[in-house]
Amino acid sequence: MGERKVINKYFPPDFDPTKIPRHKKGNINPNFVVRMMLPMSVRCQTCGEYMYKGKKFNSRKEDVEGPEGEYLGIKIFRFYFKCITCSAEFTIKTDPKNMDYEVEAGVRRNYEPYKDVEAQKKAALEAREASEKDDPMAKLENKT
Repeated sequence: MGERKVINKYFPPDFDPTKIPRHKKGNINPNFVVRMMLPMSVRCQTCGEYMYKGKKFNSRKEDVEGPEGEYLGIKIFRFYFKCITCSAEFTIKTDPKNMDYEVEAGVRRNYEPYKDVEAQKKAALEAREASEKDDPMAKLENKT
């Protein structure tokens, strides 16, 4: 055990450090592997396998290019996942406008009932505001 803790290593007298091959690091690849959880429940369109929210994947991350690559100065990223059963690739993109993710290809997003409740609340609020705009009596009724 003591031989592993040696601070000084032996170098022979004919040792030439310039002969050791050095590897140059190339430019950093913008596509790099990220370990992340699936942000929503999805179903593979190739094999029909369900993959649930919170399942961990190794995914490739890349910046979205072009005019749709930014929203109000926030970068948009695209993630490439592989199905756990058939290894078909699917992509998910960040959606900063709605503070969510949007599925691009390869899978279908499962039904999420809480999104319906939010949409119904928003529609009811818009209908109420529209009725108040036209009818002063309705505005007074909703006020009290």
